[in-house]
Amino acid sequence: MVNKSLTLLFVLAFAATPVWSANILALFSTFSPSHLIVHMSMMKTLADQGHNLTIVTTLKPKIAPHENMTFIHAPASEERLKGMNEYLEKSSKEKLHMVQAMINSLTNAGSMLGIGYDFVVDPKVKAIYENPQVKYDLLILGYLMNEFQLGIAAKLDVPAILSWVGVPFTFVDDSVGNIYDPSYVPSITMAADPENPTHSFSWRIRNFGSWLVFKALGLGVEYKMNAFYEQAFGNDSSMPSYDEVKQRVSLLFYNYHSHSEGPVRPTVPQSIEIGGIQIKEKPDPLPLDLAGFLNNATDGAIFFSLGTNVKLKYFDPQLIETIYQVLSRQPLRIIWKWDDQEPKPGNASNIYFHNWLPQDDILAHPNTKLFITHAGKGGVAEAQYHAVPMLALPVFGDQPGNAQLMVTSGFGISMDLLTLTEESLEKGIQEVLKNPVYRNNVRKFSDLYRDRPLTARQSVIYWTEYVMRHKGAYHLRSPIVKLGFVARYNLDVYAIILLILLSTFIMFLIVLRLVIKTLRARQQTKAKVKRN
Repeated sequence: MVNKSLTLLFVLAFAATPVWSANILALFSTFSPSHLIVHMSMMKTLADQGHNLTIVTTLKPKIAPHENMTFIHAPASEERLKGMNEYLEKSSKEKLHMVQAMINSLTNAGSMLGIGYDFVVDPKVKAIYENPQVKYDLLILGYLMNEFQLGIAAKLDVPAILSWVGVPFTFVDDSVGNIYDPSYVPSITMAADPENPTHSFSWRIRNFGSWLVFKALGLGVEYKMNAFYEQAFGNDSSMPSYDEVKQRVSLLFYNYHSHSEGPVRPTVPQSIEIGGIQIKEKPDPLPLDLAGFLNNATDGAIFFSLGTNVKLKYFDPQLIETIYQVLSRQPLRIIWKWDDQEPKPGNASNIYFHNWLPQDDILAHPNTKLFITHAGKGGVAEAQYHAVPMLALPVFGDQPGNAQLMVTSGFGISMDLLTLTEESLEKGIQEVLKNPVYRNNVRKFSDLYRDRPLTARQSVIYWTEYVMRHKGAYHLRSPIVKLGFVARYNLDVYAIILLILLSTFIMFLIVLRLVIKTLRARQQTKAKVKRN
C-alpha cells in the first residue's frame, strides 16, 4: 500500500510539474546492438516526455521514427569494423576472460577506444560542437571507456549524464566516486552468493585480486583516454584538462537494481538505478507469423539466442549441428535467433529461425518456458523480469559473471558452450524445464524486481529533468571525484601510519638493544668484581 501511494505521489508530481521541451544531445559510439537497445529505451522515454533529442550513433538503431528524435549516423570505418569483428570472433572462439578482453581493447586496432575516438572527430559530430546550430541543455553519453568524449560537453558548456548498460564496476564507478569494497562487493568477473553474504576468505582473496587487476587496467585505459582527449581537443587553449572535464558528469544511470539483484552497494547520490529500462511495461504485439507460432505452442516454447555480438558463424559447424539435433527433438516449439548466414542447420517444423527477434516481447509471452542465453546483462534482466528460467551458455566479457550470479540465485544452470554434447545439452534442458525450483525462484525475484517506488522510465524522466532544473545538480557530487588516486584510497595516510609504526618498532629495537647491552655490561662488571 505504501509503495502504491509513493508511486501515485510521484505520478502526481510529474503531472503537476510544468512540461518544457529541453534540447538534449545524445552520443552513442557503441558497436554493440544490445547496448544500443538499452540507450534507445532511455531516449524514447525522454522523447515521449516532450524533449527534443539529437541522437548520434555508430550503429543504426532499430527504433520507430519519433517526432522528437533526430538521428545522425556516424559509422565506424571499414578498418575499425573489421578489427572489431576479428576481436569478437577471437573472444567467442577462445572464450576470452574479461581481463584479456580489456587488454585487447587497449591494443587492438579496431578496439572500442579507437572507435570512440573516430566518432569524436567524425565531421558530422564535429559540426555539432564546432558550429552548433542548436542551444543544447544537456549531453547524455553512452559509456564504454570513452570519457574523453566529455570534451563535447565542455565545448557546448552543458552538464553530462553517463548511461551505462550494466552493473556498477570499477571503471564507471570512478566517474562519480562510488566506493568499491572488495570484502563483499563482487568484481565484474565474480558473482556474489545470495545464500552466503559473508564471503569466505578465498572468495575475498580472488575478488580483491580481480579488483586489483581491473584497477591496474583502469590506469592504462585512463592513459589512453587522456591521449585521445588531447588529440581531439588539445589544440583549443580554452578547453579544460581531461581531469577537469570529467567533473562535467552530473549523474550516472546504470541498468541495475540493487535491492533485488544485490548486493547492496555503497553508492553516491549521483548513481541512479534504472534496471530494466529496456523492458516494456506492456509488451508490443508480436509479428503475425511469430505470434501464430508462439500462440500455438501448446507444450510451451524455448527461446534460444546468443545475442547480437556472438555470431554462430564463429563456431565449429559440428557444435551448431549438436544444438540443432537436440532442439529439433523437443516437443516444445523453438524460437532460434539465427544470423544472416545460410544455410540453416535444418528445417525442423518445431523451429522458427529469424535474424532479428523482439526478445523482450517473446520472453513476456506466457508460452515461453525456457531461455537459452549467452547471459548478456540485458537478456538476463528481461528473463528475470518475466520470470523465465534460464540455461546459460556464457562466452566472454561479463557473461560468465552474469551466468554465475544467475546460477547462485537459483534461476537456472550454466554450461560450457564449446564442450556441449547432445547428451549434456538434453540433460540441461530437461533439468531446467522439469525442476520447478528454478521457475519458482525467478518468479519470486520478478516480484521483487518490479516492486519499486519509481519505474525505470519514471526515474529517467525525473532525474534527467532534475539535472537540467538545477544546472547540472553538482550539489549531488561526492568530494571524492576531485581526489587523486593516492588521496582517494588514503594511501598517504596509511603510509604515514605505517611509517610511524615502523619508526616506533625501530626505536623499540634500538632501546631494547641498548637495555640488553647495558644489562650485559653490568653483568660483566659484577663478574669481574667477584673474581677480584
